[in-house]
Amino acid sequence: MPLSEHEQQILAELEESLSKADPRFAKSVRETNVYSHSLRQVRWGAAGFLVGLIVLVAFFSQSILLGLAGVTLMFLSAVLIERNARRIGRASWRDLTRPRSGEDATSVAAGSRTTALREWLNRQRRRSQ
Repeated sequence: MPLSEHEQQILAELEESLSKADPRFAKSVRETNVYSHSLRQVRWGAAGFLVGLIVLVAFFSQSILLGLAGVTLMFLSAVLIERNARRIGRASWRDLTRPRSGEDATSVAAGSRTTALREWLNRQRRRSQ
C-alpha cells in the first residue's frame, strides 16, 4: 500500500533530521540492505568452513575430538551459508516480482520486465549491427 503525500513528507523530514543528527549512521543505513548483510554472512561462513576443513585435516590424525570440532565448524558454517544464500535468493525474487511504483500486480504478471529486457536486447543488437 503506497504512502500518502503527508506520510511521505513526514518520512522525508525524518530522514533529513537523521542525516543531520548522525550522518555516519544514516550512510550505513542507506548502504546496508539484505544483499550486503547476507553476502557478509556468506563470506564469514565460507571462511569458517575453510578453517574447519583445515582443523579437520591438520588434527584428525592426532586427536579425534579436534577433528570432530573441525567437522562441527564446517557443518555450522554450511548452515550459515545456506540460510543466507536462501535469504539473498528470496530477496532478489521479490525484487523481480514486486510491482514498481505506478504498476499493478497484473502488469508485472504480464511481463513488463520481460518486455523491458527484450527492448534492451533489441537496442544492443541494433548497436552492434
